[in-house]
Amino acid sequence: MLLAKHNLFCIAKSIYLLYFWRNIIMELIGRTEQINRLDKIIKSQKAALVAVIGRRRVGKTFLIRKHLDNNIVFLFTGLYQSNLKEHLDRFSQALSVSMNMPLKAETPASWFEAFDKLADFISGIKTNKKKVIFLDEFPWMATNRSRFLTAFTSFWNTFASQRNNLVVIICGSSASWMINKVLKNRGGLHNRVTERILLEPFDLAETKTFLKKKNIILNSIDIIRLYMMIGGIPFYLDQLEKGESLIQFIDRICFTKNALLRLEYDELLASLFDHSEKHTLIIETLFRHPRGLLRDELLKKTKLQSGGGFSTILDELETSNFIISAIPWGKKAKERIYKLKDYYILFYLQYVKNTKVGKTRVWEKMANSPSFRSWSGLAFENICIDHIDNIKKALKIEGIYSQSGTWHTRGDEVVPGAQIDLLIDRADNIINICEIKFSNAPYIITADYAKKVRNKLAAFAHKTKSKKALFPTMITTYGLVENQHSKSLIQSSIEMKDLF
Repeated sequence: MLLAKHNLFCIAKSIYLLYFWRNIIMELIGRTEQINRLDKIIKSQKAALVAVIGRRRVGKTFLIRKHLDNNIVFLFTGLYQSNLKEHLDRFSQALSVSMNMPLKAETPASWFEAFDKLADFISGIKTNKKKVIFLDEFPWMATNRSRFLTAFTSFWNTFASQRNNLVVIICGSSASWMINKVLKNRGGLHNRVTERILLEPFDLAETKTFLKKKNIILNSIDIIRLYMMIGGIPFYLDQLEKGESLIQFIDRICFTKNALLRLEYDELLASLFDHSEKHTLIIETLFRHPRGLLRDELLKKTKLQSGGGFSTILDELETSNFIISAIPWGKKAKERIYKLKDYYILFYLQYVKNTKVGKTRVWEKMANSPSFRSWSGLAFENICIDHIDNIKKALKIEGIYSQSGTWHTRGDEVVPGAQIDLLIDRADNIINICEIKFSNAPYIITADYAKKVRNKLAAFAHKTKSKKALFPTMITTYGLVENQHSKSLIQSSIEMKDLF
């Protein structure tokens, strides 16, 4: 059943992408760094093997097809949970299309023969412009006992690498497989990849531009709410329809029967990782601990065995951008904290997973609940941390060397316990102690809240013995209501508009 659902998604994805490739409606949004690197590769006078990695649905295929369409001479996409025979048959079909053959060529007997045929085709193309071979969903081609990777290695080392007008681009959503099997390859592909391109989700500014190109009007706070729930994943964002409110969209895409983002969760992990049950266990354990867990704490709570297998799973999840690890400010490497990062998964597990289908206007009721208001505060913190460069720019400290992080301490006989959402430790002898508040109106600093902030400053100074000046800094949605507390306490205040 799961495989059937996934294949339906693959077909839907193919139709979706084909529509936009043939009808130049969708524009590339952002991706400036990646586009510049691709342009340099195309202009280069040497062969290139390019690995493009990134989370599923993030737009890897669209970027390559859209930007390099005039250079692509051969395209082949791996088949999910298929076998050697089916892959070779489809490879032959793709090659026949590229060669403009009226009938499909004979199916090769092995990957070695398939790549030999591809080499013959490439050799016969007479053009001065750079030729691109694009192998999409590369990990899925490496089926059991197929010797695919061995054959591809031979193709690259003996043929493709010798041609200065040829670029081979390999792409796959399974970032961990791409890194472990290709980028860290100890055999014939060792150090052969000439370029690595990581494609990450849109940031808030790119999300706003993307929606504007679709003639979808959302104000800043609704874009932030949307980002909290599905992140900057282009495929998810593209499901939003013109004239639809945010509440209507979330109801349709998450809470109706067979809703895309209701079914996505199981597909997301199963399609990327072998034996994904352990990956799911780690993700759902971290979900229950939004402030994060130490490695040993995570081991204890999941009851998994320590060792290389556990470390590999953590690396795979982090490489695929589902979790993040960081050393809290002032802590040692062994105190590294692991947190769930993916916005869609955080929202799915909080609100979608255990909600029964069939009811109407589900999200309309949930969106106004105290639970969502509380959850929004944590989600907004994550957004601010992900947009730290924008925050530094708004504070006009982007040119000053700084490090950012979180901080917490247990209380003692001198000071109470304290949690700092975000701090920015600057080389100019200042530390911004940031308080992050999500609200539907300008935030009011009360006497009680001002006292809490001062207690945090005292706890930080006491525990860290820092001699730097501490600047209380507010990050809010609509700014602060000016009163005696904001004037006397807060050194800097930035709003959600500064995150775009």
